[in-house]
Amino acid sequence: MDILRIFLLDLKNSFKDLLPIVIVVAIFQFFIIGQIPQNSLSIIIGLIIVAFGLAVFIRGLELGIFPIGENLAIEFAKKGSLFWLLLFAFLIGFSTTIAEPALIAIAQKSEVISQGKIDAFFLRLTVAFSVGFAIALGVFRIIIGHPIQYYIIIGYILVVLITFFAPKEIVGLAYDSGGVTTSTVTVPLVAALGIGLSSSIKGRNPIIDGFGLIAFASLTPMIFVQIYGIIASYFGSQTTEIITIAKAISQEVVSESHFDIKKIFFDLISVIKDILPILGVILFFQYFIIKKPLPHIHKISFGIILVIIGLYAFILGLEIGLFPIGETLAFQLTSTGKIFLIYIFAFLIGFSTTMAEPALLAIAIKAQEVSENKINSLLLRVFVALGVAIGIALGAYRIVTGGQLHYYIIAGYIIVIALTYFSPKYIIPIAYDSGGVTTSTVTVPLVAALGLGLAQNIPERDPLIDGFGLIAFASLFPMITVMGYGIYAEFKRKDKR
Repeated sequence: MDILRIFLLDLKNSFKDLLPIVIVVAIFQFFIIGQIPQNSLSIIIGLIIVAFGLAVFIRGLELGIFPIGENLAIEFAKKGSLFWLLLFAFLIGFSTTIAEPALIAIAQKSEVISQGKIDAFFLRLTVAFSVGFAIALGVFRIIIGHPIQYYIIIGYILVVLITFFAPKEIVGLAYDSGGVTTSTVTVPLVAALGIGLSSSIKGRNPIIDGFGLIAFASLTPMIFVQIYGIIASYFGSQTTEIITIAKAISQEVVSESHFDIKKIFFDLISVIKDILPILGVILFFQYFIIKKPLPHIHKISFGIILVIIGLYAFILGLEIGLFPIGETLAFQLTSTGKIFLIYIFAFLIGFSTTMAEPALLAIAIKAQEVSENKINSLLLRVFVALGVAIGIALGAYRIVTGGQLHYYIIAGYIIVIALTYFSPKYIIPIAYDSGGVTTSTVTVPLVAALGLGLAQNIPERDPLIDGFGLIAFASLFPMITVMGYGIYAEFKRKDKR
C-alpha cells in the first residue's frame, strides 16, 4: 500500500508539473489562434501518458540510478585509484553520448551528404570524446578541490575565441550541441557520481564540489564542434558541406516532432539502447575493478526497469500529445504577423516546458536533499524555468531582428562571469549545471521547432544561420537567474540576522 500511495503522490505531482504547458497551449490555441485542435483526444491521451511516465521515471531514479552512482563514487573513493576513477568518468560520458540515437542519425546523414569526406564514426567519436573528457575533468576538479568557476570561465573564453574562426553556418549548431549532449538518464547518474564522490572525500562539500559535472559536459561539445567545423570547412569544399549537413540536421530536428507509429514503436528499443552502454560500464567497474556485488541489487534492478518504462512512456506521450500541437502553434504564430505574440509564446512555452523537464526535477530534488533544505527544489525549478523563458524570448527576438548570435552569447557569458564573483559558493555549481539540464527531453524539440519555424517564415532570415541558437539561449540564461536567486536568498538570510 505504501508503494501505491507514493506512486499516486508522484502521479499527482506529475500532473501539476504538466499543468503550465496545458494552460499555455490552450490559451494560445483557443484564444489567440482561435482554432480547436483536430487531434484533441490524442492530445489528452498523450498528456496522461506523459504524467504516468514522469511519475514512474522519477521513482525509478530514486530506487536505481541515484544509488548506483553514489555507491560507485564511494567505492572508488575507498579504493583510492585516481586512474580507474577518471577512466570510469570518461567512459560514462563517452558511452552514453556515442549511443545517442540523434547523434548517430546526424553523423550518418552527414557522411552520405558529404560523399564520405566526413566520416560518421569519427564525428561520433569526436563528440563522445568531448563529453567523456568533460566528465573526467569535472571529477578531477572534485578530487583536487579547485573552484569550478575558474574552469568554466576559461571554457567560455575558448568558446568565444573559436567562434570568430568557425564558419558562421556551424556556430548555432555548435552552441546548441552544448545543450543536447546530456540525456535524461545521464544527468541523474552523473550528478549522483559527483555528489557521492564529494561526500566521500574529506574536505569536500557535496553542494559546492558535488555539482558541476553537467556544466562541463555542456561546455566542451561547443568547443569541439566548432573545431570540427573549422577542420571540415578547411579540408572540404569550404562551407558547402557544412551548409548541406545543417540542412539535414534541421530537417531531422523538425521531423522529430511528427507522430509516427513506427517510430513510436521503436522508441522503447532506443531507450533500452541508450541505457545499455551505461549499464555495461557500471557492471564492468562494479564487478571487475571494485570486485564487489551491487548492494540491494533487486531494488536497483527494479528501479532501472522503472526508468526504462517511465522514460519510454514519457517520450510516447510527448509524441502523441505535445510535439504536434507545439510545432503547429509555432508556425501559426509566425504567420499572424503579430510579433509580440511570438515573444509571449516563446517566454511561456520556455517556462512551462522547463517546469516539466525530468532532468531538472531530478537535479532539484537532489540539490534540496544534499543542501539539507537550504535550497528549495520548487524555487530552484521556478528560477531555472524563468531563465529559460527569458532566454528563449530573447532568442526569438534575435531571430526576428536578425542579430548575430555570438554577440548575445558573449554578453550573456560576461554577465555570468560577473555574477559568479557575487554569488554564494553553494549556488555556483548548481547554477552552472542548470544550463545543461534544461535542454533535454521536453524542451529541445519544441524550442527547435519554434526557432526553425520563425527563421522559415520571417523574410530575409536563413534557417541554417538564424534558425539554430535558441537552445543555447535556453542553456545560458538559467545560470544567470539561478545565481541571482542565490544572491537574493543570501541577502535575505543576512537581513534576518
